[in-house]
Amino acid sequence: MNIENKIYLFDTTLRDGQQTTGVNFSVSDKMTIAKSLDDLGVDYIEGGWPGANPTDNDFFSRNLNFSKSKFTAFGMTRRPGRSAENDPGLNSLINSNANTICLVGKSSSFQVKSALGISEDENLSMLSDSFNYLSIKNKESIYDAEHFFDGFKQNKDYSLKCLSIALNSDARWIVLCDTNGGTLPNEISEIIDEVKKVIPKERLGIHAHNDTENGVANALAAVNTGVRHVQGTINGLGERCGNTNLVSLIPSLVLKTNFHTNISKENLKSLTKLSNTLSEILNETKPKNAPYVGENAFSHKGGLHASAVAKNPSTYEHIDPELVGNSRNVIISDQAGKANLISQLKKLSIKIDSEELNQILELIKQKEAEGFSYDTALASFELLVRRQVGQIQEYFNLNKFRVTDERRWNAKGKLVIDSEATVHLQVKNEEKMTVGVGNGPVNAIDSALRQALIDFYPTLNDLKLTDYKVMILSSDKGTGAITRVHIESTDDSKQHWTTVGVSSNIIDASYNAIYDSITYKLFNDLNK
Repeated sequence: MNIENKIYLFDTTLRDGQQTTGVNFSVSDKMTIAKSLDDLGVDYIEGGWPGANPTDNDFFSRNLNFSKSKFTAFGMTRRPGRSAENDPGLNSLINSNANTICLVGKSSSFQVKSALGISEDENLSMLSDSFNYLSIKNKESIYDAEHFFDGFKQNKDYSLKCLSIALNSDARWIVLCDTNGGTLPNEISEIIDEVKKVIPKERLGIHAHNDTENGVANALAAVNTGVRHVQGTINGLGERCGNTNLVSLIPSLVLKTNFHTNISKENLKSLTKLSNTLSEILNETKPKNAPYVGENAFSHKGGLHASAVAKNPSTYEHIDPELVGNSRNVIISDQAGKANLISQLKKLSIKIDSEELNQILELIKQKEAEGFSYDTALASFELLVRRQVGQIQEYFNLNKFRVTDERRWNAKGKLVIDSEATVHLQVKNEEKMTVGVGNGPVNAIDSALRQALIDFYPTLNDLKLTDYKVMILSSDKGTGAITRVHIESTDDSKQHWTTVGVSSNIIDASYNAIYDSITYKLFNDLNK
């Protein structure tokens, strides 16, 4: 590999991506995304800001064991008027289990004076003290030069001085941030040419926002001008209009340039799945026309285009869709589906013959047509396969359930809503009827099921449902729409798993997801 042509990819989905309106990752969400990013092979995974909130504190306490990526913590330079050694924010970063730390600091004279209200010299001291302190603590450091491009246009000399201070204080990467997202590709190249006179290009990075729909274009312009470190997010998440979309940038770099990345062409095939996984976690529908990974990215409508593609796919396609894990909608290939299925079955150590493989593939297609999605609900996927090949028993059978909700004013004049669920089960040849109450119908059903099962299966004591997500699949049908429910679960062994249920009735869909969660837990407990 030509080291000069190596591009280092920095993913900030778990931190900058969470700035997206309506996005709030749980620890389980972060673990799922981080594992997928490590499998893909990005160089750096920015996990969040330790010390800033309980979720990030919990996430940074986990032993993630990345095999390809560097776990990175985000924070800011020391506060004005405080030494680096006595700054609690910096020490929270240093005491985390991240070996790489990305510090944001102002690189704009205007921002220093108006936003921070301090002198230019104090800001330079904050940069110098902070990065020298990280160097003393043997941490690889990255300088996110906030508002750099706007600052350069207003006061070029000061912005370049900020970069030089960080470089001379042992920052590994000097990342030029288009914080407001208003810089165009030609400006990016022109300014970076000026920066290279002061900072070696092999130490430069780019962090572009997408406010002019140029996030990916600006990143590519920076790379072509000499930058060797690129920051971005999966699906372009981020505040306002988002960040550089790594799902579009990565295949462009790998497949269309002479630059090298840590992502192999084999791993590139997981890109569509990663994009879908994030959409499932966010409980949102990914745009069908998303480049490379969208449902319509390689879709060809009938007519001349479809006819031409049938004869020669390259006629109207810029790459083979299978290179990024996507598929063509004109010529349907079962082989891609089989390859993905075989790979997943190997991970689960499930051995089946070719006839069973075809049956499972058809079953999955049928289920997906009904609204199921197994991209993130791998526990339900495993149960589906094991049921099909007779490798799992049913630990209980539901005869019927009833749920009632009562909305009333209590004696203190406070509005309350009570939920009550009654379940009739058959467990090990015994009939059980229990009643559960909860803060909603789903919680009430969960409570009733546990009461019925706990004497037979005591390990259910440590089962916890940690997240609940609902997606409407056919909004045109209004209140009669098909509903998909995802439930995340964990237990005392720190395992995390996700199950899915689908029904036109949201309570029924929820029960199905709970049923799979309990079954998955029992299967693993009883087959250790």
